[in-house]
Amino acid sequence: MATVVLTAVGTMFGGPIGAAIGGLIGNVFDHGVLFRPKGAQGPRLQDLHIQTSTYGTQVPKLFGTMRVAGTVIWATDLRETKTKSGGGKGRPSVTSYSYSASFAVALSARAVRSVKRIWADGNLLRGTAGDFKTGLGGFRLYAGGEDHAVDPLIASKQGMAQTPAHRGIAYAVFEELSLADYGNRIPSLTFEVEADEGAVSVGAIGAALGEGRIGGEGLASVEGYAAGGSDLEDALAPLVEAYGLALTAGEDGLEIVPPGRTASREIPVSGRCRRVNGRAVDALERSGAAADAVPVALSVRYYDAARDYQAGVQRVTRPGPGRSEQGLELPAVMSGDAARGLAAERMGANWAGRAALTLRCGWEALRHPPGSVVTVEGEAGLWRIEEREWEAMAVRLSLRRVPGQGGTMPSGASSGAIVREADAPHGPTTLMLADLPNLRDGTPTAPILVAAAGGSAGWRGAALFVMNELGEAAPAGRTAPRAVMGRVDAALAPGSATLVDERNALLVTLIAEDMELTDANEPALAQGNNLCLAGDELIQFGRAVRTGLRSYRLSGLRRGLRGTEWAMAGHAAGERFLLLEEDRLAEPLAALGMEGETGATLRLGAVGIGDVEPAEAALVIEGEALKPPAPVHVRLASDGAGGWRIGWTRRSRAGWRWASGGDVPLGEESERYELRILRGVEEKRRVETVMPEWSYEAAMISEDMAGVGECVVEIRQIGSRAMGRPARTVIPVQGI
Repeated sequence: MATVVLTAVGTMFGGPIGAAIGGLIGNVFDHGVLFRPKGAQGPRLQDLHIQTSTYGTQVPKLFGTMRVAGTVIWATDLRETKTKSGGGKGRPSVTSYSYSASFAVALSARAVRSVKRIWADGNLLRGTAGDFKTGLGGFRLYAGGEDHAVDPLIASKQGMAQTPAHRGIAYAVFEELSLADYGNRIPSLTFEVEADEGAVSVGAIGAALGEGRIGGEGLASVEGYAAGGSDLEDALAPLVEAYGLALTAGEDGLEIVPPGRTASREIPVSGRCRRVNGRAVDALERSGAAADAVPVALSVRYYDAARDYQAGVQRVTRPGPGRSEQGLELPAVMSGDAARGLAAERMGANWAGRAALTLRCGWEALRHPPGSVVTVEGEAGLWRIEEREWEAMAVRLSLRRVPGQGGTMPSGASSGAIVREADAPHGPTTLMLADLPNLRDGTPTAPILVAAAGGSAGWRGAALFVMNELGEAAPAGRTAPRAVMGRVDAALAPGSATLVDERNALLVTLIAEDMELTDANEPALAQGNNLCLAGDELIQFGRAVRTGLRSYRLSGLRRGLRGTEWAMAGHAAGERFLLLEEDRLAEPLAALGMEGETGATLRLGAVGIGDVEPAEAALVIEGEALKPPAPVHVRLASDGAGGWRIGWTRRSRAGWRWASGGDVPLGEESERYELRILRGVEEKRRVETVMPEWSYEAAMISEDMAGVGECVVEIRQIGSRAMGRPARTVIPVQGI
């Protein structure tokens, strides 16, 4: 580079002779100082994706749009939050800990326009819309101007006098980032930084790095570039090498010139020297490398915007002998087609560059600056002047052949497939509460109160709060993963609890388009799949047909499961629909060590990242899991004396499978039943029995019904904690 600079300076002050002398001095300076071999390595793509916090780590200057890891320049200790739950009614308490941290990350040593997406450990932390997917107290971006104010959070921790403003450095500040999703540590962050609007030319990059002393026209553009290294040479070297550029002296400084496709001048045969100082010399010397000295394959590693700025590789090969391969590390953003074309150009340049010439010319050759492309009379092709040196009263020109006009690489390079995380806003929370019958083995001793929550495709959860009558809220953990939920479109007609309902269909609309309902075969249904809550009835469906973006038609229904046949007659359009999957249901009272009391009202709130106001839900606790299901198979038989023998079969809330063929477990402390004789709404008789049978004698019938009309008998099992739901049958009494 000094050769070019001092040649230009010499031309200004001493004409051709001054130029020659300046070039000679510059050549010595170049080889001895400027381009002296250094131990530092050039830029490598993977360096840009490793977040560091090492003192002295270089912050690159960004151009265009790039994905960069950045350098942590300030951080607090982890903040620990302790939460105690449980401990009620003989249960041990559970103490849980959550952590958050505040920190600042330097992004660019050059001003930026904005930050779009942010990834944490490779997962999306912030979407294009600016929404964060994890809890965060605050986020601030300092764009890298020279008028930055001191960040108030850093100043509050370190003191105003000890806090630098980091002017000229673009950096981001995270305030109280929740670390639960990242193993309670600060995750490795990468940022999509927009430093310029649109693509940036190599000339503009050179002008910015050289502070206006380097420029160039007609140069290639890149969508993004990260300039780093120990000096200006390191910062520009990847672009110069990848695009085959050259530096020449111009009127206003150094000029970056593109690879020549046409010659600027011709070097005639008449300009060559045959004798120098009376001694015969070779005016033209040819040299060339063997074919196998050229790499058989050349690859360009770059950043691919189509793959979220991850590193991509495009590789071209040539036929013929050889085994070596060459790789170019280009910390720039481009398309796969552009990278493949670049690799093809470099391969062509390597192949053409096997041929070299050395010319010894007269003084007039000083008008050909290094870096220019010329033709040589009598030699085919185009040649670039690599060196110009005054030697023994002659001008020595070292030239290398460059590709001329020719074919281009066919387009169509692929960036490859990528599994991209959905960038969807968190959105508001939808919250449902349900008082469920027993869904597991064993006998519940408390109501089963569950909370299900969900939202749009970007919804990731919410914090739960139990609220009392005074409006006070107690933290109750977090929601389970997103539940499949929605509303029933049309009232479902009553059906059979003993046969598969093929007559009716359940029409539902879910709350999000990406939620799905699928078919289930008999083995899957036997394992409990496709169990849902529609209104208050538990139903399984065998077939699910999508009828719209969010709507389904469910058929092959198993109705009134787990003793909910009582709810078949109460359906209405707009009632709740919830697919019951155990890992997607939270039990907020259990998290607090509490048990709901029958008759009380449970009020719950949920607050997620996307909630402007808390989502709320409430229900009156019925204790469905504590109620024995209604008896079945009620039988009437005449006793031969004007009365009836009434029998029935009990069911149990402790088991729903008839696996052994024997009776189901009792599930209660003792076997007891209550019978009520009703005529209309009037109760005529109430009795208890410890056997699943009872005799309604003629004298009782005469006393209750005065010998006319009919009555209803209602049978309930008396549970240890609640009365069961009734079974009813009509007792004909006419003529008795």
